[in-house]
Amino acid sequence: MQMPPPPPPTSSADGGYLGIPAMSSRLKALEEKILRQIGPFESGTTTTTTAATATPSPTINRPTSRNINSQMRQLPTSLNSPSLSRASSAPPTRKPVFQLPLSPLQPTPNNTSEYTQAKYQEVLKNSGLLHIDGEQKRVELKELLNLSILGYGSCGQVYKMQHLPSKTELAVKIMHRTASDEENKRIIMDLDVIIKSYNFPYIVKCVGYFINSSDVWICMELMASCFDKLLKLIQQPMPEKILGRLTFSTVTALNYLKDTHGIIHRDVKPSNILIDEYGTIKLCDFGISGVLIESMAKSRNAGCAAYMSPERIEPSDPSRPDYDIRADIWSLGITLIELATNAYPYSNCRSDFDVMSRIVTEEAPQLPAHLSFSDHFRSFVNMCLIKNYKQRPKYVELMLQPFFIQSREEPVDVASWFRDVTAAANEKQRR
Repeated sequence: MQMPPPPPPTSSADGGYLGIPAMSSRLKALEEKILRQIGPFESGTTTTTTAATATPSPTINRPTSRNINSQMRQLPTSLNSPSLSRASSAPPTRKPVFQLPLSPLQPTPNNTSEYTQAKYQEVLKNSGLLHIDGEQKRVELKELLNLSILGYGSCGQVYKMQHLPSKTELAVKIMHRTASDEENKRIIMDLDVIIKSYNFPYIVKCVGYFINSSDVWICMELMASCFDKLLKLIQQPMPEKILGRLTFSTVTALNYLKDTHGIIHRDVKPSNILIDEYGTIKLCDFGISGVLIESMAKSRNAGCAAYMSPERIEPSDPSRPDYDIRADIWSLGITLIELATNAYPYSNCRSDFDVMSRIVTEEAPQLPAHLSFSDHFRSFVNMCLIKNYKQRPKYVELMLQPFFIQSREEPVDVASWFRDVTAAANEKQRR
């Protein structure tokens, strides 16, 4: 069905279109009418009338059209925006090789809640304090040199940067502040959790942050890779013993978040599980973490559909979409199958809707029977992927399973494995 064209912006009373001369005449008549009612615009003063009185109002400086044009030419634009006019007399500037996504300087309306504003003020006082070389230092943004982009988080981009005075390399997540209360909550949540978890060994360490009127920069320790990128690089299944260490680190971190901070992660997936060159595995990205209310989360609109649990997609009671930390356990089970087989279990889907439909309607995926895995590992994955979340175990029960205990106690040289597989993959790419 073809839509009719939009009406012209101005028409006469009888439906005919107004030409430019007619429009000018009507505008002139309207201007004269206004002047008769309120008097001429004078520099520095004006008067207004109401239905009851005609008392002069306080002095108001009304800008003339010349002043307006002058002010418009002086308005600041985005730091990365090109010139607005090709006819400008200013000489052309060379486009920078790499641009950070800095927000415009113009202030935006602040619609954030009082709680979010209070949290913001709480962390604002420590903006610019970074833990560098074992001590806390006051750092300015100009001391950070951007090297490359690392990836994308729940509400921002992550860059590899160097602190020039100390030559320390960092991962810096840049998130824009907006008038959206939801987005600002995610920023503050990410910042709040990662600061409080500074000394926890299985959560990525925050070394400091910067906050200004338009952006939040979270500076974190630089990890070597995430498991999503690592899987794409090596293009082969990961050994069960390596996945045992990943399971131990991730479950321990999730249990810490729940017990210490009352938080559910809600976005457990390979890209949010990181590894460093020493073989340490850590959890990251808390921008969509949910605070548990009586051990239940209250929102469904957060997280990646591919790793979302059935009860989050189709709650038993749509009017009360409650779920708990067992939603993250389902996500961990899907992650383990993907890393153990080098294949996402719900493959060949054309959209998120297709994925979610299969998660709800199909039987829970399992590790393929023809592949060689221990009974302990198979049992652990099957427990994670029980579709009825009320029957799915919580962290305490998972941490008593033989696979978890074995993974915690058995020494595994993750660093050597990581070094060998990445070196082999990089050599293969160079050929």
